Amino acid sequence: MSELTHAPGLEVAARSSVLRRVREVWRYRELLANLVRKELRVKYKNSTLGFFWSLLNPALYLGVFYVVFELFLQAGIPDFPIFLLAGLLPWNLFATSLGAATQSIVGNASLVGKVWFPREVLPLAAVGAALVHFFLQGSVLLAALVAFRYAPAWEYLPVAVLALLVLTVLAAALGIGLGALNVPLRDTSHLLELALLAWFWVTPIVYQYRLVGDRIGPWLLLNPMTPVVLAFQRAIYGRVEGAGGSDRLGEAAVSAGILPDEPILWYLGSVAVLGVVAVVLLVGAMWLFGRLEGDFAEEL
Repeated sequence: MSELTHAPGLEVAARSSVLRRVREVWRYRELLANLVRKELRVKYKNSTLGFFWSLLNPALYLGVFYVVFELFLQAGIPDFPIFLLAGLLPWNLFATSLGAATQSIVGNASLVGKVWFPREVLPLAAVGAALVHFFLQGSVLLAALVAFRYAPAWEYLPVAVLALLVLTVLAAALGIGLGALNVPLRDTSHLLELALLAWFWVTPIVYQYRLVGDRIGPWLLLNPMTPVVLAFQRAIYGRVEGAGGSDRLGEAAVSAGILPDEPILWYLGSVAVLGVVAVVLLVGAMWLFGRLEGDFAEEL
């Protein structure tokens, strides 16, 4: 971390331009990578299972929700584990990013008070570490695809990739803003926990879109996680490899209302609109961070 400048009393109010702040974060990208590695090391320090804990999270959720929704409530979603994991993995990335990013400035108070560097790299490092966990947890989904002999809907995979990129930008934007707010307002992290709990249940992750789509579909799409989750579900849950080797599209799931009966451009457009919103939020978050950053050392 040689990029750090030892200047404890340095104020950063002069870095008012959002574009300039972005350039400085880019200039400190090596520090950002080092902080991501540090986040991962600290999380599993002295842990016997290490990164294996990342795999237990989606596996545990899968087991609990399968018992509740398929065995007890009989939700009637074919191949429910695939459906659930397709939505759960992007949600875990989002929730983990926000939780860690909100605490990132306060949790590194000693570092913030001693040396100068673009503080935005702290919440961004939290998002980066969550992204690593996302790809690790993807192995659980891969195992489920193999076990159920699933193949993704290849034509929808670019939409899922775009959704992942947009989700990362959205998580970075909210993480930067919440990380800054949590310094003067320490209740921010507690409010976030409650918000994420409610947010999870208004996102079609454990239930199919048809349960609410006919009544509040347009309103449901105002939830920024809905287009992302639907894009992943359409790409991963949309094609099934049958036991006899025949390839059948997941159009039955679409026509039954489990997923929106819309063309690929609808999914792509929903994600693209969210991408524009995410970029605007990122600019706003960088501006807010700049307004609050000058008081970090004093308030920490």
